[in-house]
Amino acid sequence: MARARRSAALSGRRRWLQGAAALLLVRGALAAGKIEKGVYRVRGDARINGVPAKEGMEVKAGDTVATSRGAEIVFVVNRDAFLLRADSRLEVGSAAADVFRLVTGALLSVYQPGVPKTLHARTATIGIRGTALYVDSGADRTYVCTCYGEAELVPLAEPGAAQTVKTRHHEQPRYVMAQGAPQMIMQAPVVDHSDAELVLLESLVGRFVPFDPDLYRRD
Repeated sequence: MARARRSAALSGRRRWLQGAAALLLVRGALAAGKIEKGVYRVRGDARINGVPAKEGMEVKAGDTVATSRGAEIVFVVNRDAFLLRADSRLEVGSAAADVFRLVTGALLSVYQPGVPKTLHARTATIGIRGTALYVDSGADRTYVCTCYGEAELVPLAEPGAAQTVKTRHHEQPRYVMAQGAPQMIMQAPVVDHSDAELVLLESLVGRFVPFDPDLYRRD
């Protein structure tokens, strides 16, 4: 039992040190005023318009970004940054790249403050107002965590049931349901995304998260 406790403590300590090291790198990049463009990181089979993605490739309006099983891609479009999970497909629409469609799968994203954007999912339309979002788009329901900022959640099955969510740190995750559900928007837990990922995404576009990550770090 004591050995297990020591192992758990060491594991927690290692995670803390890894997170601290990553945060130092991010702070250094921000201090240097570095802004990334296009694809920042690729793991596994990720494609842009059917072409295997590579670091530095541009992602622009009209492009489709897709990932296979076990894959992941991190990229920047203008002043917005995205982390697309495995088995996902995102379409970047409109000439201004201010409309996105998550056809399937899951997406963590951060958006430039003061510039309205729209994200379409399978059961919801999300109006974005300088927000960080984690969205998992399914046929029966769409999971939406407004990590911070403001978003309008509009059920496709019943637009009149829309809700505006304002948060500072993951306070109001929601399920937006498909046609036939007894309630269109339901409370949900915080799942499948982290503050460290948000810190990374904001750093790619020269911004900080609007909270102190040290206050929420878990060993």
